[in-house]
Amino acid sequence: MKTYIMALVISVIAFAGCKKDYPVDEDGLLITTRAECYVSNFELLGTDFVTVLKGAPVIDTVAQTINAQVVYGTDLKNLYPQFTLVTDAKLDPKITGKVDFSDLEHPKVYTVVSGNRKVRKPYTVYITVQPR
Repeated sequence: MKTYIMALVISVIAFAGCKKDYPVDEDGLLITTRAECYVSNFELLGTDFVTVLKGAPVIDTVAQTINAQVVYGTDLKNLYPQFTLVTDAKLDPKITGKVDFSDLEHPKVYTVVSGNRKVRKPYTVYITVQPR
């Protein structure tokens, strides 16, 4: 009986010591103390999930722009953008499927939100098509 009570007390203490209330955002992601907020890499995939980029994109973290050139003949209406962000940051709006980049006069804007959810930086994605 003594062993049972001791095991119960240890279990309660261990459970109470491990339980912490970590804040989460509306997406269920952990909110951290990180204030960093930037894009470190950008990729653009076609419907076959192969890159359509002609060379590396230019990411300017000061101007908050991404300039990418796609190969001639790319279907701009069916692209899958992929962003690599600093640790704990998230992207708004979320990318849930194909994105239409065909309106080159109106570039897409994605906002990077820091891990602490206090810093928001909009990045404008400019797409150009490789000449023939």
